Amino acid sequence: MRTILPLVVLMTALSGLQAQTSFLEDLADSAASLQGQSVTYDPAYFSIPYPNSDVPADKGVCTDVLIRAYRKMGIDLQKELHEDMRENFKHYPQNWGLRKPDPNIDHRRVPNLMHFFSQYGQVLPLSRNPKDFRPGDIVCWNLGGGILHIGILTAYYSPDGKRPLVMHNIGGGQVLEDVLFDYKIMGHYSFKGKK
Repeated sequence: MRTILPLVVLMTALSGLQAQTSFLEDLADSAASLQGQSVTYDPAYFSIPYPNSDVPADKGVCTDVLIRAYRKMGIDLQKELHEDMRENFKHYPQNWGLRKPDPNIDHRRVPNLMHFFSQYGQVLPLSRNPKDFRPGDIVCWNLGGGILHIGILTAYYSPDGKRPLVMHNIGGGQVLEDVLFDYKIMGHYSFKGKK
């Protein structure tokens, strides 16, 4: 009986780890599947229904890549972030002069997503070591001049096999590119849904 109990504990822990890895792999595939869609970069404010809504399918920015990938996984970042902002508005960046949350746009802002992921996800190392990055990770960059960017890592790799390719929209639509270390990394997260 003494040998069986540790074995059961180990099997349960491995099962939980496998489920987490599977989620991240599925998320990476969900993000990569967005590549074939024709999307024009459009940072305009859109009035959209709440919850579980999206800007027009042929429009979007970098944050919309994450929103669409997570939505395919059954996670509505519009709803999750809005609910948290209603409860914790003062803890979110106050960069836009708003007095209350706005479910049309809040989830489409990189600083808001960074705060949300740091609260409910896992904050991962800011590094230049490709081994620290896995498919399904979320990465945020500072492009300079106050411009922030966000993308999601996929299970596809650079030609040298060292870096996961990034699914993002930096102006040319939803594309898969080898840009992980092209900009200054300022955030690195793993988010599997709020617990």
